[in-house]
Amino acid sequence: MDFNSIIGNALRIGVIISAIIIIFGVALLFLNNGSNGFTITQISNSNSIINSSIFKPSEIFTGLPKLYGLDYIYLGLMVLIATPVLRVLLGIAQFASERNKLYTIITIIVFFNLMFSIFILPILISK
Repeated sequence: MDFNSIIGNALRIGVIISAIIIIFGVALLFLNNGSNGFTITQISNSNSIINSSIFKPSEIFTGLPKLYGLDYIYLGLMVLIATPVLRVLLGIAQFASERNKLYTIITIIVFFNLMFSIFILPILISK
């Protein structure tokens, strides 16, 4: 199996898993008439205070055993965001295995830019 097939399958599987988790979270949201102490009306209100800034990733993982729909939705979104990051990592492996130093370096720079924008930038912006 070549790297292009591996990358394509990783992207497909990541999107499918993400969609399944999000759909499961939406179903839980409706079955429980809300999530995390909020009602569906509060969540769906156009002026709702509920957004990703009030949920930390560690809190999302503690809500999964409690079957909180919002936590599953956010987990699905995290998987969706991680999918192209995985693609970049696979790209680094592909270019390194081809001994293509230029593209390996460029892809490593892209990976560090992604990590900076996902993990560091939100901390800098929130201060």
